[in-house]
Parts: sequence; C-alpha cells; structure tokens
Amino acid sequence: MGIRRRIVPPAAALALTGGLVAAQAVPALAAQPASRQTAGKAAAGGTYLSFDKNRSDPGKSSLSLMQSVPGARDTVLAEYRAGSGDGGRNGTDECASSQGWLPDGTYRVLAHDAHYNGGDEGVNGKVIHVQDKVCENGRTTRAELFVHSEMWPEGSQASAEPGQDSPYRWDGTGDYRSLGCIKLKPADIGNLFDKAGRYGWPTELKVVA
Repeated sequence: MGIRRRIVPPAAALALTGGLVAAQAVPALAAQPASRQTAGKAAAGGTYLSFDKNRSDPGKSSLSLMQSVPGARDTVLAEYRAGSGDGGRNGTDECASSQGWLPDGTYRVLAHDAHYNGGDEGVNGKVIHVQDKVCENGRTTRAELFVHSEMWPEGSQASAEPGQDSPYRWDGTGDYRSLGCIKLKPADIGNLFDKAGRYGWPTELKVVA
C-alpha cells in the first residue's frame, strides 16, 4: 500500500500493512464492471507497466506505460516519476512489509478504477490493483498492492492541514514515499489513465532494479 502519514491514528494503523485490508480492497475491485477488469498475459502488441527502481533515491524511480512490439524493441508510450517504499533504512528491502519497495518480478494487473473508495486512511481515487507477491525470502507476501496517488475518491484534493501530511492531498516530493505501493502525483496518474484508455489497459506490471 502507498498511503503514508506522519501522524497515524491507532485504528488506522491496522489497515496500513503493506496494502489495504483485503476486506476493503478486493471485494470493491472485484465488483467493478467487466470493462475495468484485466486478466491474462499481455498479448503481442498489448501494453504493460514497467517500474524501474532507483536504489540511490527510491522516490525518483520511474513508471512507464509500454507497448509490446513483436520482434522489436518495446515502445515507451509514457514515463512518470514514481516512488515505492517509505524512504527509511528498510525502504529498499523488498521483504520489509509496510516499509520496503515492491519485490522485483512480474505482476498481473487485476483491475483499475478511476473513483476507488478505500475508506478512512485508505487508497482512494485513481488506482491500478496488482497481484500479491512473495518477496525474495520466499516467506513474506506483500499484499494489497496498488499504483495510486493521493486524492479523494472523486479525484479532488483535500484541504491543506498545517503540520500534517494528508493522505488525500499531494503536498510535494515527500508524497512519493509509500508503504510499498507505487505512487504517482495526481496529474501523472491522470495522464496514465488517459494514455491507457487510448492505447489499451496494461495487463502486467514488471518491476526491475
């Protein structure tokens, strides 16, 4: 999950475990119309997402929308600054739940939603939901993973709160930090949704170091 607050109420902390609680996220996404569901391996000529980790500064990693080109080099349709992990000492440990960035590997894209409502302290607005992934230790599962930003479900921004970092307002580069999910600024995830609607929705996310 990518929501990050400097001040987290105790009740909310139960939901911030590397993704939304399954009871919140999975049923809501599964209930979306079939047009918003994505299944199967990327077909030749289809699109996918590629997340390129920046070990020296995880908040300056990149997420690209790629076009698969049979027999040739794949085409970059769009590229955005993105972040994953909390930026702390365990921020690049893929097995550190709610701290580290996403494990390397290929993920199925499960669904997308332009107006997702993850509840209090949860992921909201434009989201792309990807499958769970077991990290390199073979034991720890990173669950309820999204590509998302910080906004209300309808896409608007919360009011500024002096001294606090709202999970529903993009306040600056510190908001690229997350509990594991991939985060984009609001304008960029909006552009990604526009491009995916034009070129076809990605069926996979590939995470590479």
